[in-house]
Amino acid sequence: MNVKLPPALTRRLPILDWGRSYDRATFANDVLAAVIVTIMLIPQSLAYALLAGLPAQMGIYASILPIVLYAIFGTSRALAVGPVAVVSLMTATAVGSVAAQGTPEYMTAALTLAFLSGLFLLGLGIFRLGFLANFLSHPVIAGFITASGIIIAASQLKHLLGISASGHNLLDLIASLLGNLGGVNWITLAIGVFATGTLFWVRKGLKPLLIERGLNAHLADTAAKSGPVAVVALTTLVSWLFSLDEYGVRTVGEIPQGLPPLTAPSFSLDVWTGLIGSAVLISVIGFVESVSVAQTLAAKKRQRIDPDQELIGLGMANLGGAFTGGYPVTGGFSRSVVNYDAGAETPAAGAFTAMGLLMASLFLTPLLYYLPQATLAATIIVAVLSLVDFSILKKTWAYSRADFAAVSITILATLGIGVEIGVTMGVALSVLIHLYRSSKPHMAVVGQVPGTEHYRNVLRHDVITQDTILTLRVDESLYFANARYLEDRVYDMVAQRPELKHVILMCPAVNEIDMSALESLEAINERLKELGVQFHLSEVKGPVMDRLKRCDFFGHLNGKVFLSQHQAVRTLTGSMSNNEVAA
Repeated sequence: MNVKLPPALTRRLPILDWGRSYDRATFANDVLAAVIVTIMLIPQSLAYALLAGLPAQMGIYASILPIVLYAIFGTSRALAVGPVAVVSLMTATAVGSVAAQGTPEYMTAALTLAFLSGLFLLGLGIFRLGFLANFLSHPVIAGFITASGIIIAASQLKHLLGISASGHNLLDLIASLLGNLGGVNWITLAIGVFATGTLFWVRKGLKPLLIERGLNAHLADTAAKSGPVAVVALTTLVSWLFSLDEYGVRTVGEIPQGLPPLTAPSFSLDVWTGLIGSAVLISVIGFVESVSVAQTLAAKKRQRIDPDQELIGLGMANLGGAFTGGYPVTGGFSRSVVNYDAGAETPAAGAFTAMGLLMASLFLTPLLYYLPQATLAATIIVAVLSLVDFSILKKTWAYSRADFAAVSITILATLGIGVEIGVTMGVALSVLIHLYRSSKPHMAVVGQVPGTEHYRNVLRHDVITQDTILTLRVDESLYFANARYLEDRVYDMVAQRPELKHVILMCPAVNEIDMSALESLEAINERLKELGVQFHLSEVKGPVMDRLKRCDFFGHLNGKVFLSQHQAVRTLTGSMSNNEVAA
């Protein structure tokens, strides 16, 4: 029996929607995708945990219950949730500010960060505040990810060289690396160079080679995506056979075998105070990255996602990680694309991936004792360098110098100061640029295009104007930040036209007039009335008219409101019949 569920329930629990039509064919496709993603996630999860300064197993723990919870509450059919490079780097920066790496307090702080991030995302989703993430512009995100990719790659060079190095920005990292070059472990370097070169080749060259040798495209693609696992297995085997740890090669070491532990975040006010700002940044950046990937993949199958429900799904995933030994997670680009390409049809593929990782946690972790850290570093470097894209600088320079400034400052601040300061400065600059632009909106004096009823900018077109009529078109909503600017422009133009009898404010792009702007319109009306000039409005949108009618603005207006600009000009020049004016 097909029971009709309340829409509100299926909206909050999407699994009740797609789960009702789940069949064997879908199950087979989801399981196949889960196997491929699981193979990819094992080395990635270990590597990203080490990037965050955490024990390797926490990367696997962060990829089990969070994935299941997202499958229940998330709306994307292909998004794969788990640790990602940028969030791992931000976790290391945030947690390192409140606890020393390697201590129990450090791990507890990571759990707390996931908890706070989950609470923040959940709150945004419940109150439908996902639009706030729109203040993080695409150029700023692109610049931040590019700079973060460079820092992440630089931070992993110490593992390729077998030396110690530290620093939260590129300058500190380079200085630390150069200061410790004398301690390079050449065996570690050889492993790192081999792993990095092989992974780059696997990513670009293995699939075409296999297809050329006669393997079908699907199997060749699967083999290429499994390349990192082969590199992990080979370097681990070599490390074990030759006991390379005795020659100074750093390995992952003992990884606890078993189920993810039950953990609890800290509820200390001091810890919360030290982490709350970072939790907000991680949440917003993670959400923007996640929802961008989810929307891109959904569009390919003509599906849709609900951004506010995505916030709830990601919030629940992070809360789950906080209580099962994880740290902040979000939807990852590379693993989501792999999940999609492998044929995942529903979020159940994520749940099956979680089961695969659970099996790995139960049975495979002892085999990773001799896994060289250099191999995991190579995995990270190959993954993050694909995120580095300096073409955004060229694009923004050609299109918008303001956006170029935002991108440049974000990149420079992230590289030179640190990830949190970098993205904060980028967001702040983006908001300031928006406020500056909207405080001085584009306004144009318009005239009639000959032979038409269209009115265009006098500086761009040959148009007909009247000495007694000034029409000013405003291409922005009117609010407190630009209301005084409008006043000043009108007064300046009126002062330069002594023969003026009418001023028409043309409002086709005005979607909102707030109280400050209303007072400015009233002031303009009174000033023009004193000068013997009538003040008119044209092409006012319905919702704006509705709000203006709630007050006594029209009772004091010394002019008229016209449906169209053409009607206004014909009426005021006396070229419209009385019947047309009444209409």
